[in-house]
Amino acid sequence: MFPVLKENGTKAKVIRVIEDGNYVAIHHLWTGAKPFGAEEMVAFDILRFDDNGKIAKHWDALMPNTPPNPAGRTLIDGPTEITDMEATDQNKALVSNLLDDILYGKNPDKITDYISTESYHQHNPQIGDNLDGLQKAFQFLAENNNMFQYQKLHKVIGEGNFVLTINEGEWGGKKQVFYDLFRIDNGKAVEHWDIIQEIPTEGLANNNGMFGF
Repeated sequence: MFPVLKENGTKAKVIRVIEDGNYVAIHHLWTGAKPFGAEEMVAFDILRFDDNGKIAKHWDALMPNTPPNPAGRTLIDGPTEITDMEATDQNKALVSNLLDDILYGKNPDKITDYISTESYHQHNPQIGDNLDGLQKAFQFLAENNNMFQYQKLHKVIGEGNFVLTINEGEWGGKKQVFYDLFRIDNGKAVEHWDIIQEIPTEGLANNNGMFGF
């Protein structure tokens, strides 16, 4: 892989780093990234470190960088500072319950228990800010019979006010991996970034899959 990246001048810019035990999640912008699918790609990489401080396992998901969304936000901009370290476990539980009730559809009417009604900044390329932007997107997908389906939560990684989740599901009739990063403030989600990637099934260099945390 490395000679190919060198030939293309591929470089990675680190945007955010979250450490949770022996797991580290990195939010990246790749440039010169044609080997990955486009000139600019946005990625989440997850590394697991062993007891000797060496990288023992790696996961990632990538999607092409996109123009600003209806709110003028990109896939990577926004706050990066980690705060509220004492609230890490509480915030991880909040996001886990948000997924269960809202994205897995068990109690969708509880959305305001998890997402701020005052300010919710959205970085998904097709969704506007705040609850009305989210609800309009859900309505549009449902009306076009193209609602995404979250089917299995594989991992929650959190540090302070940032929580990243990795889910398996379907969208557009294809198996997908969903990486969702939330920023939490005062017990509510106030910002969201995501990457959605189709799970590849052909031309694989290994058989490890995209999960197995």
